[in-house]
Amino acid sequence: MHFGRPIKLSFAFLDLLISLSMAPAARADTGTNTQGYIGSAVCRTCHPDVWFTFYKNPHYRSLVAPNKAPENTGCEGCHGPGKSHIEAHGGKATIKAFSQLSAADSMNVCLRCHSESLSRSNVRGSTHTMNGVACNNCHSIHKPATPKYLLAKTEAQLCYSCHANVRGDFELPYKHRVNEGFMNCSDCHNPHGANQPTWRMAARPRMVDQALPAEEPCLKCHSDKRGPFAFEHPPVRVEGCEMCHSPHGSTNSRLLRRPLVFTMCLECHNGAPPFGREGDGIQPLSRTHNMTSPQYQNCTNCHVSIHGSNLDPLFRR
Repeated sequence: MHFGRPIKLSFAFLDLLISLSMAPAARADTGTNTQGYIGSAVCRTCHPDVWFTFYKNPHYRSLVAPNKAPENTGCEGCHGPGKSHIEAHGGKATIKAFSQLSAADSMNVCLRCHSESLSRSNVRGSTHTMNGVACNNCHSIHKPATPKYLLAKTEAQLCYSCHANVRGDFELPYKHRVNEGFMNCSDCHNPHGANQPTWRMAARPRMVDQALPAEEPCLKCHSDKRGPFAFEHPPVRVEGCEMCHSPHGSTNSRLLRRPLVFTMCLECHNGAPPFGREGDGIQPLSRTHNMTSPQYQNCTNCHVSIHGSNLDPLFRR
């Protein structure tokens, strides 16, 4: 028995299958203008590294989907018609090379297919876009570091490459466990742009996403703080969690912005206007609260339900 023939036939059969799947656009009768579109199969001659791993890519679905127009299929769906590129024997000037495109043009190519998602509805007005960040600055289509979302680096390292100040916050003693892999930046932030917030006096946070309508992403994990409560703590509802907590990291327990609880409370409970519902200042603590005594310096020892209560207007037990 000759052992070489079955192997030879199997490779030929595999090659035929790949060729057929990589060029459905050329076979589909969609009625569109196919001038300049020659199919993706010819790309493998010069780009074998991309060709033989492309089946792992989510964009591969455009090749096997039936009746796809040539301009929406395979390599040419993103890089444009390849006829001139082949005739010129390569060259970035004869094809749509993303390394040569402006941020706006690069985004326009991606949004031809990726504009249907509600999570990307604000991408053109996002902070990233306004600062010239394009899709291919964060995503690597052919050589991604992560298969999910095709990111050029792991998510945390990708964000740290621009947000170096945040990297330091996650090294503090008390922080959200992003570096440990327990959570990601996108659990709280939408890198493609967030809707107008419904907290913090409608001031736009840095692309902080909403978990549910009118809710901060903090409540996705800290659901016990969600409410609704019969007695609400106004800063929680109006200003949001960031009024008292540093969301990335802090040197203080429970991510508080101040080292002692009573100093945090006295920012509002000091009798100074314009705090309070009436704008005349939240009344200072009673004289029985001697802040020089350690027993009164931890306000939450008594006011345990400080985020809101259904039992006591003073948030006591």
